[in-house]
Amino acid sequence: MNDSIVIIPTYNEKENIEAIIRKVFSLSKAFDVLIVEDNSPDGTAKIVKSLMMEFPDRLFIEERKGKLGLGTAYIHGFKWGIAKGYEYIFEMDADFSHNPEDLVRLYEATAIKGNDVAIGSRYITGVNVVNWPMGRVLMSYYASAYVRMVTGLSIRDTTAGFMCYRAEVLKNIGLDSIKFIGYAFQIEMKYTSVKMGYKVTEVPIIFTDRTAGQSKMSGSIFKEAVFGVLKLRFKKMPKRPLN
Repeated sequence: MNDSIVIIPTYNEKENIEAIIRKVFSLSKAFDVLIVEDNSPDGTAKIVKSLMMEFPDRLFIEERKGKLGLGTAYIHGFKWGIAKGYEYIFEMDADFSHNPEDLVRLYEATAIKGNDVAIGSRYITGVNVVNWPMGRVLMSYYASAYVRMVTGLSIRDTTAGFMCYRAEVLKNIGLDSIKFIGYAFQIEMKYTSVKMGYKVTEVPIIFTDRTAGQSKMSGSIFKEAVFGVLKLRFKKMPKRPLN
């Protein structure tokens, strides 16, 4: 078993799933992959299961009964990774908007440079987004500015979904108390990590919008992020164990 697991939630990702898995497995650093599959009607799970015969003990799948939300998919994967004993647990999209080669840089930011959480950041060195319409770029950029204003966080990309966590963080963060499921989930995880005193860093990446498959972004997800942030100010933080 490797020390790192990459969690990739899927729903209707047949156009991307084989290519993203093969790309992760081609990297110089060895990563295992867990697909959290939400009963895609397009046959995504079938593709993954066929690849599992080629990559035994490195590729895994957890199938759920339906589309239950991004946040719950990641929490399912986090708990699975913790139970299996992985030291570094990653989250990444299936659609190549996150470059798998950047997994190595996120790993180095935690395992080598001593951070507890590493964020693949679109905004730490300006605006590094490709193929998004300007309206969506501005919405995302200013959403992060709004989060910083409300929460006091210094993180530039608060809604980023390309992450590496040391397992200790996920063990102690109180996963069952994480309430949000969309972009607000990403904000809540970062906010809780910082407030518990964990060392969080941002690693610059270039985000490229998907070229195959369909975006899962919706107005309700964005609305949850806007109003959910206000509730975070009143969240009771779990206590970080003393080492």
